[in-house]
Amino acid sequence: MQDWWQATFPKGRQMLMIQDANDRSVAIAYGEKGVGKPLVLVHGVASWSYCWHANIEPLSQSFRVLCFDAKGSGFSDKPLQPEQPNHKVVELERVIRALCEEPVTIVAESLGALAALAVVQAHPELCDRLVLLNVPIFPRQLPNWGMRLLAELPLSLIELADQLRLPKLLDPVIRQLVYSLRDEVVADPCQVTTDDVYWSTYPQIEFPGTITKLAAEFQLAAREIRLLERGQPNFIHSVQQNLSKITCPTLILWADQDRWFPVSDGEKLRDRLTNAKLQIIPHCGHYAAGGQPQFVNTAILSFLAQSNRSLMQN
Repeated sequence: MQDWWQATFPKGRQMLMIQDANDRSVAIAYGEKGVGKPLVLVHGVASWSYCWHANIEPLSQSFRVLCFDAKGSGFSDKPLQPEQPNHKVVELERVIRALCEEPVTIVAESLGALAALAVVQAHPELCDRLVLLNVPIFPRQLPNWGMRLLAELPLSLIELADQLRLPKLLDPVIRQLVYSLRDEVVADPCQVTTDDVYWSTYPQIEFPGTITKLAAEFQLAAREIRLLERGQPNFIHSVQQNLSKITCPTLILWADQDRWFPVSDGEKLRDRLTNAKLQIIPHCGHYAAGGQPQFVNTAILSFLAQSNRSLMQN
């Protein structure tokens, strides 16, 4: 099967070295397409750059699109040492600074959007416009049983399975399971293609350490949600408390059939931001970028064109 990076980006997959949140040197995989103002795409958990496959080309007609795999995901490095709760925030900031010399537009989905909110709070100079899709900003629990299972299993057991390459041995079973579970995140599972399943699961099956790193992320998220429920200091509460600091134009896109996070969370987020609008994505599940790409692309481009005109008028 044709290499996705080569088929998508003029220079294929490129690698960027950054210092992660623990000051380790890590390699980050990224692709770049288009010219103009930089637009950075940030994926969610259990995902990688492929999740934007239906958005890169349309957005690159107007922007310099940068799409990267977060540390631990996709084709990027996967160090298995313990992580800080805000490590994605630190690493997103460092990726942006390394690749861009001017303020960027950030388009981020799910857990990536939570990290984007925190980055803009801490470093407002990095981003002049923000697009958020289905953000877990008011979570009650890990939304999927598979996530909760991985969060409860001993990490040493998962690491052993990873080292034995069980995901590779169980390749057909895993892909069939993912195919059958897609109805949790897309409104119409019939739209899911074999290519979608193949590429979305590629890193978990092909790269040792991916499942272990994913389980560690779920365990970290589960701890943060428990702290949030108990009213104890945690990363999510910190982001919630500082939402008013975000003043750049913000578009919140929320799927009307998101089974993980309700539309009411999007309404609550809009009300806490200074300069935000909420747009509902019709007939769409949690995975909005791929579930309703034409609607999402049109909404993003329209929002950015409108904010451009507003900036010029001011």
